[in-house]
Amino acid sequence: MQILNTDFLVIGGGLAGLTAALKLSARGRVLLAMKKEPGESNTSYAQGGIACVMDADDCFASHIEDTLTAGAGLCHRDVVEAIVNAGPAYIRELEKMGLAFERREGRWEEYDLGQEGGHSQRRVLHAGDFTGQEIIRILLARCREQPRITMRPHLMAVDLATGGAPRRCLGAWFLDGATGELLGVRARTTVLATGGAGKVYLYTSNPDVATGDGVAMAWRAGLPVLNMEFVQFHPTCLYHPSAKSFLISEAVRGEGGILKTRDGAPFMERYDPRGSLAPRDIVARAIDREMKTRGDDCVLLDITHHSAKFLRKRFPNIYARCLEFGINMARDPIPVVPAAHYFCGGVEADVAGRTALPGLFACGEVACTGLHGANRLASNSLLEALVTALNASAEILQEAPAAAADLAPFPAWHGSGEAASEEAVVIAHNWESVRKAMWDYVGIVRTTSRLERALTRVQMVRQEIAQYFHSYRATSDVLELRNITDVAALVVRSALHRHESRGLHYTLDYPLPDDAHPPQDTRLVRDEGRA
Repeated sequence: MQILNTDFLVIGGGLAGLTAALKLSARGRVLLAMKKEPGESNTSYAQGGIACVMDADDCFASHIEDTLTAGAGLCHRDVVEAIVNAGPAYIRELEKMGLAFERREGRWEEYDLGQEGGHSQRRVLHAGDFTGQEIIRILLARCREQPRITMRPHLMAVDLATGGAPRRCLGAWFLDGATGELLGVRARTTVLATGGAGKVYLYTSNPDVATGDGVAMAWRAGLPVLNMEFVQFHPTCLYHPSAKSFLISEAVRGEGGILKTRDGAPFMERYDPRGSLAPRDIVARAIDREMKTRGDDCVLLDITHHSAKFLRKRFPNIYARCLEFGINMARDPIPVVPAAHYFCGGVEADVAGRTALPGLFACGEVACTGLHGANRLASNSLLEALVTALNASAEILQEAPAAAADLAPFPAWHGSGEAASEEAVVIAHNWESVRKAMWDYVGIVRTTSRLERALTRVQMVRQEIAQYFHSYRATSDVLELRNITDVAALVVRSALHRHESRGLHYTLDYPLPDDAHPPQDTRLVRDEGRA
């Protein structure tokens, strides 16, 4: 197996990964591994923007309280304060790189701030409704300018490499999509920035790359994971047979969009006094209940009180995309349904991305810092990715650099087999089986019996894929199925641990929060005798 050597290995090409790569390149060589083409990440699909206190009428205390309220008692206040307070200075860093946020028309010294569910103020910085795309465009351009950054697309991480005494991360193994061969990357420090795991579910707003690779690899390497039961379902994905994974931003509701049943009746005020601007967990459950009670396949999001001129300017991407499917936002309510969107849980990490494994940092959606608690406040995700990536880079650069020669030898590969498989149908069938079981049994509303059924099915597939992985040559499909089954099992096991309803975890068997005890994170640690 070919072994590459670098100072810093960054796995993931979203906001967190690109930011870390740029900062680390000031002190050494960076290998930036991206699973698909550059730019293909959850960040690219972020429409709303970045929540940050940037207005004189807003304050840190308000943003902090909104985050804590949405997080339903599980946010770590010190983490929330650290990330919210760091926001403005770190936003300036993005702007120095060339990112231009929207300004108010005729008042260019002021930001055009959006408002989203759960926020008490307008504080969402945006670049039209394609903020994520613009962030990635700017950061990729800066990375390409840095001679110390080697960008490697189509490099899918397989597992973390560990060794030495005391044990530390030495890099990772990868599948090279161009050659189909496995290779190792040896690094002084590894940054895990692989994003989320929406593809664990049958219906998701996430792109195809979001298969939970980082969480699965960290779990297999023995790292603790936190709060995996808290999966955020975005309330409003476009409902159309040809509109795969297209999100209708929460900012549409922030501009006055009203959720209605198919017969045109508003319904959110029956569930929450904030109406259509309630936090996502409340809105998603309300939509789910209305659809199931009425037997409808979707609900409607009505913003027809705004003119076409306003909508084209404020939501150019959404407006154009809806028109492709025959929906004129200025005249027609938009059919929407909930879909798996964001994982509040992940690899246990602090606000500087530090994990339990020396030499490994985790930033962005792959990590659980304690910011989001039981439910992420809208547009706090990009803020967290930015702040933790910059913090992690600073921490790494402050450490005394270990010479490559001082690291333990890179371990030998003892993973997948060598035979070519003629049973690809097994992968396709199990891929669909896991995702459907997760959607049917571990979705917006859960019960203990549904969770137990899901765990039985997922564990059967895990056993099958483990045998398959060790018998046949690794392919991206095999690796992704291996990862989604590991993550699915973590979600179900975490959900079974929580005997209450809190935030995004709602179970009919325990419909109320357990107020008799202080809220606790769900922390899973791998038992060496049990996968």
